[in-house]
Amino acid sequence: MRIRFLSLTAVLVTCTGAFAQTPAETAATVNGQGITLTELDAALKVSFPETPLTASQRRHLRATILNDLVDDTLLRQFLAKHGPKVDVTELDDQMKALTARLTKENRTLATYFKETGQTEAQLRADWSLQLQLAGYVKQQATEEQLKAYHAANRDHFDNVEVRVSDILFRVSKAAPPMERATAKQKLQAVRADIASGKTDFAAAARKFSQCPSAKVGGDVGFITRRGLPEDEPLAKAAFALKVSGLSDVIDTEFGFHLLTITERKPGTLSVYEKCTLEVLEAYTDDARTGLVAKLRKEGQIKVTLP
Repeated sequence: MRIRFLSLTAVLVTCTGAFAQTPAETAATVNGQGITLTELDAALKVSFPETPLTASQRRHLRATILNDLVDDTLLRQFLAKHGPKVDVTELDDQMKALTARLTKENRTLATYFKETGQTEAQLRADWSLQLQLAGYVKQQATEEQLKAYHAANRDHFDNVEVRVSDILFRVSKAAPPMERATAKQKLQAVRADIASGKTDFAAAARKFSQCPSAKVGGDVGFITRRGLPEDEPLAKAAFALKVSGLSDVIDTEFGFHLLTITERKPGTLSVYEKCTLEVLEAYTDDARTGLVAKLRKEGQIKVTLP
């Protein structure tokens, strides 16, 4: 099941903070349940075990991982009340499968847990959450809904690919409003010049883009419709374009983007009945995103990260 849990680095550290903690020990509180700084830093260590980080990078990554931990906590709380119970034999089967795979690699569970910075209890808790979410979504989704989802997302299920070029103006979400507005206006002006024929996309990318792809005219290669969740705004915009079409200015966590596509590979026509498991997996991913957004609006979340 390809479900996003701590998607930034596929971290499997679970969030089981105690309810009574002092603010100094707590990175965030979710409906009264604390996420400790110890848990947050453990997740960061798992994500980047050997990577030297600057103070700025560490601060940014802690905030990003904390955001994922908050999402997982909201989901655990919801599924504890509304999700199906998990049969312990399913968890045992997953543990046996993991042990068998590690044995083929001449590794042990003890080594695996040391490498990933987690315990067996944490791993089982994460698997349990995945199974609960999958079971909950399966109970809610009708055959008609899944077929409609397949039809609405043919680009993904047919494995369509598009070749994307990107112009990026880097500006932080936390930057002053005036700085962000200025960057957006400048990129809109670049867009107007491209649309009017005063310049072409590749030349503009080489001159203005702050993406590493600038040196090759903005070309970032082929992408599929669904990738990392944080890439969704760009993928959605890219697949909405015709070849040589020009996107509107897109706001992401990295800054403001302008896209075009230079090629489209049609993929292979998929049949719903032959890809039902893949459809359910993708549907579950999207259902999780929608559910977490709803829980965030309804929940009491207090971030106290220093």
